[in-house]
Amino acid sequence: MGKDMVPKRIFFTKGVGKHKERLTSFELALRDAGIASQNLVRVSSIFPPNCKLIPRSQGLTYLNHGEVVFAVVAENSTHEPHRLLAASIGVAIPADRNTYGYLSEHHSFGETEDAAGDYAEELAAEMLATTLNVEFDPDRSWDEKKEIYRISNKIVRTANVTQSAVGDKRGLWTTVIASAIFIFD
Repeated sequence: MGKDMVPKRIFFTKGVGKHKERLTSFELALRDAGIASQNLVRVSSIFPPNCKLIPRSQGLTYLNHGEVVFAVVAENSTHEPHRLLAASIGVAIPADRNTYGYLSEHHSFGETEDAAGDYAEELAAEMLATTLNVEFDPDRSWDEKKEIYRISNKIVRTANVTQSAVGDKRGLWTTVIASAIFIFD
């Protein structure tokens, strides 16, 4: 299998679901993300060499009902009314597309969507930077580190997909997911 198992495309998706049952709220979040009819296999966080990041609308067309799909998934749930929750996937793509990049998962309570997304993006960038020997001060702000990465010409792009929500006021389970879906075609 070897090289046949290296994804050629990847897309991001996200969703939120609310229900009295936790599992059903997760199912509804998957539906919202457009990936409920696939069998997800969670994998670790490598952005494959020469992989193309495509829009969700295009990526969903590659999926078949019942298909086994490899994914990096971040999820979070609560049944506490008014509790802020988030799930985020960050990505850092190297300038040299023949090498691999990183994806990161982050799930949190009390963080805004922007804060959770920035954190996930920063995690992925730091993981890639350390493999590429890009020197940076981990105590610097994310904006300062982004500038260092840009100047190094080794990291071409960072991004994130994040879903946040506020726990249902009636105490229903609220689940958020963010995912990177791998496509082999």
